[in-house]
Amino acid sequence: MIDEVSNLLNRGTSEVIVREDLEKKLRGKRKLRIKLGIDPTGSVLHLGHAVVLNKLREFQELGHKVIFLIGDFTARIGDPTGRSTERPPLSDAEINANMQHYTAQAGLLLDMKRVEVRYNSEWLGKLNFKDIIVLASKVTYAQVAQRADFKERIKNDVDLSLQEFLYPVMQGYDSVALKADVEIGGTDQKFNLLMGRQIQERYDQEPQNVLTCPILEGLDGVQKMSKSLNNYIALTDNPNEMFGKIMSIPDELIKRYFELATNVSALEIEQISKDLEGGINPRDLKIKLAKEIITRYYNEKKALEAKQEFIQVFSQNQAPTDIPEMKFRVVEMPIINLLIEAKLVSSKGEARRLIEGGGVRFDGEKIIKFDQIIPFLPDGNVIQIGKRRFLKVKSV
Repeated sequence: MIDEVSNLLNRGTSEVIVREDLEKKLRGKRKLRIKLGIDPTGSVLHLGHAVVLNKLREFQELGHKVIFLIGDFTARIGDPTGRSTERPPLSDAEINANMQHYTAQAGLLLDMKRVEVRYNSEWLGKLNFKDIIVLASKVTYAQVAQRADFKERIKNDVDLSLQEFLYPVMQGYDSVALKADVEIGGTDQKFNLLMGRQIQERYDQEPQNVLTCPILEGLDGVQKMSKSLNNYIALTDNPNEMFGKIMSIPDELIKRYFELATNVSALEIEQISKDLEGGINPRDLKIKLAKEIITRYYNEKKALEAKQEFIQVFSQNQAPTDIPEMKFRVVEMPIINLLIEAKLVSSKGEARRLIEGGGVRFDGEKIIKFDQIIPFLPDGNVIQIGKRRFLKVKSV
């Protein structure tokens, strides 16, 4: 228990408020209520989300009650965290569609049979105007205006709506409704998490402890992992896609991905750090990283198959064994039209840029002409875009 508590409070953790209090509670006998809130602003959970989901699982393994809060009400406003403009609100249809995917994907890391899944529309949707006035009276303008992104927008005379201003207040009220003992989230959520402490106190509840986790950088190595930035590795990516993406991460992120996206021991991570300093080929460590992550979300067999596929495609310059197919009722087509018809690109401009950059191949040969005609054969030909996208085209 001592080692497990220490590991929970240290590995993959940025800050604990108040650490001494939380550690004392974790070493006690009372089972705590641990809250994680996610707004259903998309349908995909990725390795960045998994950092906090993994921390939630550690609490679960210690026997504490995990609450997976889906912010279906607050998603109608949109979290303004880190934004310089107002986030467009989601429709009910978008929210409902996204919610259907969240719990299934969270189940890749959590024992959902022991998770309390809640929706904040249960209480926020029932507040009348009087209740909202009472809630708003629990915080001051000065307190909320100190939030960094709000401060910047006010300074630059950029519109800040009242509903955005109320967002952290509503998130704080979630902790009151759930009687949360602990709330976890990314470092970018610190202001919102601390608001929960304050509002709980104003409602005569013991303030929750707060645990923040690091933000995992995406495949570009710079920005946080995000679907909107297309630099993410989804928890539901197929093993081959996942392997290829992991192999593309910058070398300087290898250790960080091992720390935040795998369960390898601290001793192994220390050895990985030494290996990197000692001049080991980073490719070897990325292969190990890819195997660890794919085994976690699939199994070891799938991880080994993905490794073989990667070697076949990238080291031996062969096509993958399983390539999607598309059939056409014509016998030939200009390459740019084909790329658009097959939805491999979104515009002729994108197709031209890919061809100019040498990123399009036909049966292994690089396409160099924008007007090149592609013949379709009954047995099929292979179009390759970049390193990981392949399509077999056939005539019918």
